[in-house]
Amino acid sequence: MKQTFRLGTFRGISVGMHWSVLVIMFLIAEILARSVLPTAAPAARWTAAVLVAVLFMGSLAAHEFAHALVARRHGVRVGSITLWALGGLAELDGEPATARADLQIAGVGPLASAAAGAAFAGAWAAGHALGAPVIVTASLSWLAASNILIAVFNLLPGAPLDGGRILRALLWGRRGDRASATRSAQRAGMVLGQAMIGAGLLVLLLSSWFNGLWLAVVGWFIAGSARAEARWTDLREAAKGLRVADVMTRDPDHGWAWQPASAFVQDVAARSRQTVFPVVSVSGDPVGAVTVDRLARVPKQETGVTLADLSVPLGSDRIVGPEQPVDDLLQMAPVAGGLVAAVAADHHLLGIVTTDDLQRMMRQTGLRRGSPAPA
Repeated sequence: MKQTFRLGTFRGISVGMHWSVLVIMFLIAEILARSVLPTAAPAARWTAAVLVAVLFMGSLAAHEFAHALVARRHGVRVGSITLWALGGLAELDGEPATARADLQIAGVGPLASAAAGAAFAGAWAAGHALGAPVIVTASLSWLAASNILIAVFNLLPGAPLDGGRILRALLWGRRGDRASATRSAQRAGMVLGQAMIGAGLLVLLLSSWFNGLWLAVVGWFIAGSARAEARWTDLREAAKGLRVADVMTRDPDHGWAWQPASAFVQDVAARSRQTVFPVVSVSGDPVGAVTVDRLARVPKQETGVTLADLSVPLGSDRIVGPEQPVDDLLQMAPVAGGLVAAVAADHHLLGIVTTDDLQRMMRQTGLRRGSPAPA
């Protein structure tokens, strides 16, 4: 999830939010001001509603921070925390080493939400006893109920919910096989998401269109995320034990940084089956990549444009050696035209790794195991 607004850094963890947070905060404030909070002056109602929406998003952030801090304690690096419309996302760069660590990382999130719910409930009880304004106690009551609901919802047993992670950890500890446990949790997530979509559509038709639509959207997200995680698991399993040399496209067509684009199109690109070409420097090192689409936008009469002018630069992390594990490339997004990395050694281009190469790796691994992997 890409951060639209970066909020800062906490204990070395980048914290931000997606633009959809603004939409969900507006909806929460709207519902609170018009339907939940008691009758009061409009300014007081809206001020309280906005404050409650901010506190609610803060409690979601606390949920994700709990995951992140426990993950770091178990040696899992945390890339960022991002809030978005359906909650939050702590981006973990790696997997826990043991089932116990996995269980603790997953379980602390719902525990944090339950603790927040209990804290708001305690504040509500104190405010009620002390005769606080009704608008204050109503706000605290809503925050307490919402956090407890989040804790319970996240315990549903299906990936990507925390309950799915807990299920994976328990199955992993029992079976001793993380991959098998992961697939079981992902299948449970797909079933759970489909059930929520069906229930949401039923509620939409028979009762409340808003509640039904919201339930169906959440179910769609859960099912889609579980399916995406299943593809990721298949990819990780397919890459296990393989080197970059095992999957790369060898001796690809390529161009030189100083080469005129028009000459390259005529001599190489027009007869090549590739859709992306690495660009190398005078010394033979890969320095960029250029796509067929980018080359096609250059007028034929333009003779002063070189491949260096058109190519997307390749960072040092995108230049890999043939003996490097394929697993190192799996979290890299394509640079241009499906190109993930260029393979080089001793100032010599050996090959390229594209998304097509990785998909082919999955299919071949599936065939060797007797069941073709999904595309």
